[in-house]
Amino acid sequence: MSSQPPLGSTPLEGGSLPTGQGVADRLSAPTTARSVGGGILTVLACGLVTAALVTPNTSRLLTPAAFVRVPLEGLLAAGFLLLLPERVRSMASALIGTLLGSLLVVKLFDIGFFTVLARPFDPLNDWELLDDATGFLRESMGPTESVMIVTGVAVLLAGIPVLTVAAVRRIAGAAVRHRGEATSGVAVLGLVWTTCSLAGTHVVPGVPVASRSASILASAKVLAVKAGLDDRRTFSTEIASDPFRHLPADQLLAGLRGKDVLVAFVESYGRDAVENPRIAPGVNAVLDDGTRRLAARGFSARSGFLTSPTAGGGSWLAHTTFLSGLWVDDQQRYRTAVSSDRLTLGGAFRRAGWRTVGVVPGVTRAWPEGRFFGLGTVYDSRDLGYRGPHFGWAPVPDQYTLLAYERLERGRPGPGKPGRGPIMAEIPLVSSHGPWAPLPKMIGWNAVGDGSVYTAMAASGGTADDVLKDTERARPAYQASIEYSLSSLISYVETYGDDDTVVVFAGDHQPAPLITGEDAGRDVPITVVARDRAVLDRTSGWGWDDGLRPGPSAARWPMSAFRDRFLTAFSSSSRSDRPFAGPSLR
Repeated sequence: MSSQPPLGSTPLEGGSLPTGQGVADRLSAPTTARSVGGGILTVLACGLVTAALVTPNTSRLLTPAAFVRVPLEGLLAAGFLLLLPERVRSMASALIGTLLGSLLVVKLFDIGFFTVLARPFDPLNDWELLDDATGFLRESMGPTESVMIVTGVAVLLAGIPVLTVAAVRRIAGAAVRHRGEATSGVAVLGLVWTTCSLAGTHVVPGVPVASRSASILASAKVLAVKAGLDDRRTFSTEIASDPFRHLPADQLLAGLRGKDVLVAFVESYGRDAVENPRIAPGVNAVLDDGTRRLAARGFSARSGFLTSPTAGGGSWLAHTTFLSGLWVDDQQRYRTAVSSDRLTLGGAFRRAGWRTVGVVPGVTRAWPEGRFFGLGTVYDSRDLGYRGPHFGWAPVPDQYTLLAYERLERGRPGPGKPGRGPIMAEIPLVSSHGPWAPLPKMIGWNAVGDGSVYTAMAASGGTADDVLKDTERARPAYQASIEYSLSSLISYVETYGDDDTVVVFAGDHQPAPLITGEDAGRDVPITVVARDRAVLDRTSGWGWDDGLRPGPSAARWPMSAFRDRFLTAFSSSSRSDRPFAGPSLR
């Protein structure tokens, strides 16, 4: 008898060789696993492509229901790819995937810009703002965390087009392999899209199920680029049209001769600060108390509103609009304006004989734009003698900034004495710039010193990360920052102001929608303060309210109208000091 076991029953490491059916089952298992895995990848690819097409470009609409949509662009692309030969299909898939990825990146930028600046991303002019955003993160959150965030965002944005190309290629391959089913699916979804379009079906208000949002957004961005290019010619004409360009120096600002004029911008001081019931009570208490305190020192004030060209950020756009009389609402207009010879308020004061200075604590490097603003001397954060800590983004607390101005400029011999004529100063107050943590507190002016006294305040004042991740913490922090900035300015005028002091202070823009909520306006308060009643008499026709707080019915102008109105009110038509007629004002 043979010692060999029957064929098919040889032991295999403690078991028996599988039968023919068993071999087939084992061989088919990897194929099944690959098929299931491939199916999952195809589903994920469809999800990514659909998301690229239907994702809203604002966080307000970013809800699960907003993705219950049928994108027309996806149906057209699928039908197009099914008709193409293999060689052309591969190239077309790469192109479509790249366009989809780019569209999704633009949507993510839109979401970020709407969240922070209350406007969409401008693909022509906004790329250079990324450097400012990086600097803001670095100053607010520290170098390590900011590098991690920037690196993560860069990897995500760079990876999106790669993923969408791979996704489109995978979907195209699967569709060709199952051409009949794919064609039927496209036809059925096309019928669904047509029916929903005719019926006006919505799951989310304002977000139709029959979606064309991708093509609409792409078209809008292309038109925005074209409009930006066309605007270059229009804006150059606006710059050249200036009724004050040739006004004689002895007539410019004749109504302010001998006065020290301080123009202060209070960062993020918007209309919500004085009207939003969740913020205004504390801010208005500071303003009303300040009105009483300044009145006791002989000062009067009038307040109104200006409409800023920006919101949430972009302070330089608002400052340029305010000082130049031009509507500067994007980087292209800003670059064009500051490279021109447009007469700014600072330039007008300088031509009329004032010493013009800028105290700019938020500037940490060379700032050639100071020449455009007519500033003969500029003190940036490195020139103020400050030896204290940063408070979030703000390099110098407002109270210290104002005291530095007093020490460096107004502390010199008075008007009419050797070496000291009237001064016009431009000072941005930056403690109310986001992220509003940590925050300084008011202290006695004699205790400020070199700023080292602020060290303990900064160490115990919370962090930017704590504030920005929670609206309920951000809003009180914002309110406290505005109260501090206004208190610093009021106390400065109360302590150091005299008969020849004139102060103009305004917000530059509303805070981010995180504070105001969606759809807030762009108005900011503006106030003129003086002890000399003749100064305020020249503003009597402006429709502003008495005091530091403008009421709801106070006059509102475009911010670009302020320069002309101010120069008109305080200039003269002749040496007789009769008010200058000025241009026809909006």
